[in-house]
Amino acid sequence: MTMGGKITCYLDCVSPYSYFALLYLERHREALKSHDVEIDIIPVFLGGINVGSGNKPPWTLPAKAKYSSFDSARAKKYFGVPNVKTPSFFPILSLLPQRALVYVKAAHPKSFVLTFFDIFSEMWENGIDVSKPELMAKVLSKRYTDPQVREILENANNTEYKQKLNDNTKEALDRGAFGCPWYVVKNSKGDEEPFFGSDRFHFMWEYLGLPFKDLELPFAGKAKI
Repeated sequence: MTMGGKITCYLDCVSPYSYFALLYLERHREALKSHDVEIDIIPVFLGGINVGSGNKPPWTLPAKAKYSSFDSARAKKYFGVPNVKTPSFFPILSLLPQRALVYVKAAHPKSFVLTFFDIFSEMWENGIDVSKPELMAKVLSKRYTDPQVREILENANNTEYKQKLNDNTKEALDRGAFGCPWYVVKNSKGDEEPFFGSDRFHFMWEYLGLPFKDLELPFAGKAKI
């Protein structure tokens, strides 16, 4: 069976499920690479996707908000990040960190994914409001020198990278996005399909023609013949 393809993944740090998705993809990056599957992580502005698609955040709908408390607890356990919690300042306007990530991807590509993880973990596990420039600077200082931190924050407010985030967001909308994490997966035939959420990877592997083990439920005790 011919394998290979590409996963284009649109993420925003304001979404904890984007954090889960990035964790899962990165854990499987080398395995995917061995099957000639490329991963491209693209920062977007989820607020713009919600407005552009007519979607509403789950916490604004009572039924979804009630269910989310159960779903998030299950997800935290499954993805191995038990310390994730909703910060007191949530939701944030994620423009600053997302624009910063757009610049980091262009100027510091080798540390781009690690920087995304820094932002996710500081916000969702340590309660740091990364929408505030001074706090965002502290997060960036874990990985960059003081001049580099200033460079990143200055360029996050540069017209070029503001526009690039807008373009990324529009691209996601044009490809059907109504939330994050959003993926467009291209298989070895060149066909593409969209996928949404942090629990659709088995469908993605199947679409890519990858060998994988699905959920297995063994018989209790001795199996019946």
